[in-house]
Amino acid sequence: ENDETILHENDAAEILYRMTAGENMHPSEVKEGKIEVIADSDGLLKVDRERLNKVNSFGELMIATRHGNTVVKKGDKLAGMRIIPLVIEKEKMQQIQEIVQKPILKIMPYQIKTAGIIATGSEVYKGRIKDTFTPVIVEKLKEYGVEVIYHSLSLDDHEMTTSKINEALKQEVDLVLCTGGMSVDPDDKTPLAIKNTGARIISYGAPVLPGAMFLLSYKGDVPIVGLPGCVMYSRRTIFDVVLPRLLAKDLITSDEL
Repeated sequence: ENDETILHENDAAEILYRMTAGENMHPSEVKEGKIEVIADSDGLLKVDRERLNKVNSFGELMIATRHGNTVVKKGDKLAGMRIIPLVIEKEKMQQIQEIVQKPILKIMPYQIKTAGIIATGSEVYKGRIKDTFTPVIVEKLKEYGVEVIYHSLSLDDHEMTTSKINEALKQEVDLVLCTGGMSVDPDDKTPLAIKNTGARIISYGAPVLPGAMFLLSYKGDVPIVGLPGCVMYSRRTIFDVVLPRLLAKDLITSDEL
């Protein structure tokens, strides 16, 4: 039985949807008190964990979402929600709306469209071995519609590598990727080369395997990244975790890494 003080589960689900969904999303049909959020575009999913936790700690209602900072495609289900009982007090739904105030989910579109790759290594530069690193990076970028408009080889020489990075920046690429030369051996010069461009180093090293020797920096708003050798060999590495955020221009901090 219903009265003016309570809401049916379907009506409450629609309120939960409005609290959750941001732009470029639409709802599923409400079925047995449950409603889902569906993506209308590709991009990086951001989840406001603080607001989500407040909702799920409130009692009698729940929202389950995909993990934030992950890639979503048009048509993907992003979240599902419902109230737990069959009905809920209107006052309780009003209280949670006042707490949340803005949508819990957001899709950030990819903004980076062009990239430059500097492949370091004296053996590659002198033609002793084939550059098998660059094709791997090109394929990963192609998945996101990013075009490589600058590519160059460099010796294991920090001055030469710095010069190549600056050449790429002059061509106004949106992203610079340096492959190789990232370990702690004396002849590995890529971290020094990146530092000497004047880039702001966010982190050299990440607690992720494969990918512990990953370097992230920014020159203005252009990310300059040092990629360790594992990116060439392993199917998934730290680069795959970070890349969608770089492409969406979602600033990454050292604490997050």
